[in-house]
Amino acid sequence: MSWWQRGATGEPRTAVSGTLALGLRSAKMARVEAVLLVAGQAVPPRRLAQLALLADATEARTIVTKLNTVYDQWSTPFRVERVAAGYRLLTRPHYALWLGKLHLREANHRLSPPALETVVIIAYRQPLTRAEIEEIRGVSCAEILKQLLERGLVRISGTDDSLGRPFLFVTTPVFLETFGLQDLSELPLAEKLRWSPRDRDAADAGPGAADSRDEGGE
Repeated sequence: MSWWQRGATGEPRTAVSGTLALGLRSAKMARVEAVLLVAGQAVPPRRLAQLALLADATEARTIVTKLNTVYDQWSTPFRVERVAAGYRLLTRPHYALWLGKLHLREANHRLSPPALETVVIIAYRQPLTRAEIEEIRGVSCAEILKQLLERGLVRISGTDDSLGRPFLFVTTPVFLETFGLQDLSELPLAEKLRWSPRDRDAADAGPGAADSRDEGGE
């Protein structure tokens, strides 16, 4: 069996009729592909429809599905993935190690271990205060929080009702995009590990307690 008869995983390709089987793109498909190629960030379906001159977000999603059919049929090293609230043209996961060696990321795109630990704590426990983050980490994190705020990975969602009304921190859509997540439910073991000190306080207060705070990044 020749290489073009096999898909990205080496399995025989699923039969696709018409121009898709030939790897051809319609004008609409080409416009969507071009937008995603140069965007550099996730593009929401509605915005994608505007940029690619499509009817609406529904048509944008349909075109993305058709593009991925072509990509899978021809074993391209990339495909369109849903990230945060939009779409991005990304290389396939099994190329990650090779690409990492070929093209090292710039230092300012990396998170230091303390910063990564801090943003992960926020992701799983949000919303929470700086004091609560420091209680978990066991060290001061004021400077790290400043860096995460500057990079847009976290934001201040409001203030806590405790003494001094400290800021509450949550993650942002940039966090989701950076880590390739559609929403916070895709965090590893999210159902078991995600909870907020606010949830604990509400449970302690009884069934009538209401939590009016929002949860960022979703």
